[in-house]
Order: sequence, then C-alpha cells, then structure tokens
Amino acid sequence: MTMLKIDGAFGEGGGQILRSSVALSALTGKDIEIVNIRSKRTRSGLAAQHLTAVRGVAELCSASLKGDELGSTSLKFSPREVLGGEYEFNVGTAGSVTLVLQACMLAALHADGPVTMTIKGGTNVRMSPPVDHYQNVLLPLLEKMHVDVDLEILHRGFYPQGGGSVTATFMPPRAVMPLKILERGHPRGITATSFVQNLPEHIAQRMEHAVRKSLLGESITANRQFSSGSSSGAGIYLSAKFDNTILGADALGERGIPAERVGEDAAERIKDELEGDGTLDVHTADQLLPYMALATGPSSFKVRELSSHLTTQIWLLPQFLPVEIELDGPTITVVPNHT
Repeated sequence: MTMLKIDGAFGEGGGQILRSSVALSALTGKDIEIVNIRSKRTRSGLAAQHLTAVRGVAELCSASLKGDELGSTSLKFSPREVLGGEYEFNVGTAGSVTLVLQACMLAALHADGPVTMTIKGGTNVRMSPPVDHYQNVLLPLLEKMHVDVDLEILHRGFYPQGGGSVTATFMPPRAVMPLKILERGHPRGITATSFVQNLPEHIAQRMEHAVRKSLLGESITANRQFSSGSSSGAGIYLSAKFDNTILGADALGERGIPAERVGEDAAERIKDELEGDGTLDVHTADQLLPYMALATGPSSFKVRELSSHLTTQIWLLPQFLPVEIELDGPTITVVPNHT
C-alpha cells in the first residue's frame, strides 16, 4: 500500500494536524508518514500529550509505529482494525486529556464495538479545550449527529502537577448524521460552570459574579463545582444555548490573576461569539469537521472567523476522505462523496 505523506508544517503547524492524521489513518486504513511535526512551535517535535495521543490511537487499531518518541519530528503509522474494549492512557504530565480524547474518539468511530477510555493528565490547561467544553458543547452537538459519548470527570487536573482523569465511553454509530446549523434559533440562556480545586470557595462566586456583571441582561444559570485533588486550580466555562446550537467560551485561573479578571475574560470571549455570525464557536468548528466529512449527507454551518485549526482541517480531510468543503463567506458546507 502506498504511504500517504503529510507535511506537519502546513497551516497551524502544531499538534492538531498530527492528532487528526493518525485518527484519520485509523479510520481509513491508510498508512501515513508525518514529517516536520510541530515545526512552527518553539519546541518542535512530539511532546508528552502528542505522544500519548499517537500511542493511544495506535493501541486502538494495533498500528505499527516508527518515530514515536519525545522530540521526534517524523512518524510512520500503519493501522489495522479498530477494536472495541477498555483502554487506559496516561499523559504522565499535566498535558491535555481532551486533546488525547479528540484523536481517540475520531479513531474509534468505526470500532467493532463500544470503546471505553480512561485518560489521565490535565483536564483544564492552557492552549487546549477544557473538559467542560466537551461536556457542555462538543458532545451535545455530536449527539445531534448520532455520535454518542458519555464523559465523566473523575478528577480535575491543572498545570503543573496534572493528576486529572476522565472516563469516556464511546458507542460507534451505525451512521453519522449531517449537521445543518445556519441559524442559531432563539436564545435559551447561559450556563456558567465555575470550578475550584484546593482553593477557597469564594473564588468561584467571584468569577461568577464578574460574569453576571459583564453580561447584564443575559439569563445566567450558575453551576459551581468544588473539589480536592493532587493539583490546584480554578476557572469558569460559559455555554450559551440556543434552539439549534450551543456556543462556548472559557477562562482559566492563574496565580496572581484576580478571580474577577478570570470571569471578565470568559465573559468577553463569549461576547465575541454572541456578537459574531457563527453557529459554531471558533473552537468547535474544526473539531466537528471530520465527523461532517464522514456523514451520510451534506452539513453546513457558519463561523465568525476562519481559525488556523479550521483551515488546517479543510486542507487535511480531502487527503483521506472523498469530501468537498466549500467556503462562502462565513458559511462552510461539507459534502461527503461516499459511494
């Protein structure tokens, strides 16, 4: 079989092209070689969370791997059949569990049975989707496409210690349904999920209060979560529900940053989404695109801006799948050409 060569320097030139490539390889059975891995990052090559994602997908499909080591800038991946069962993956650092899950969920789409994954690492860390994004936005939208994932947060994990863990149970669908969201529909309110671990509970209240102050006039439902664990941290996730879709935004607490500032940052980010034209937020669009490429018919949605992650996915998907992706202003249409 001819090996498909992927240039990891294309587009955003980071970890996404790597995760998507190995997941699509597992889905399609195509052997791949990825070069220039994370070449646009300060530290190029595979970091711990990327290595865990690659090895996780490889375990799901009993793939043969070459180049799977820390710092490697090239990788060969040859998949076999994706098998259901129970799996456990440990990033070993505060590296993102959601980015590992992102790759493994997509790879498991054509598994021969249910897949249960327990992933250990960071649940709420910078430069990656918080686990709350999956629970509140991504997975409910995937459910509309008949892709069902049950996600449970066992422990939250923050930088630098990590120590978080989640369990995701994935039921491979008989078919992936298209998703057409060109209008948001009527607003149904905003849920503010504030979480605090090993820190005073008033931090959650202050973050939430700052959100309410910044979003005067919006209907906001509070969901405060308190926990103890091996790492300390705080943050807030905002999910804005509409008849047809859900938009999300978040902010993560940092040492020396007042809780009020964290809440204000999250409020500003959800305002950007609400004031734009998008029916999917900037972080959700690129994550749903591969599922749309595998659906039984055309999907369509709007984005307020074309992110580098989204343009990378638009370039990558046709290399693995028979799909046309059309851009018309803020509207993106995904047309699978499956026979």
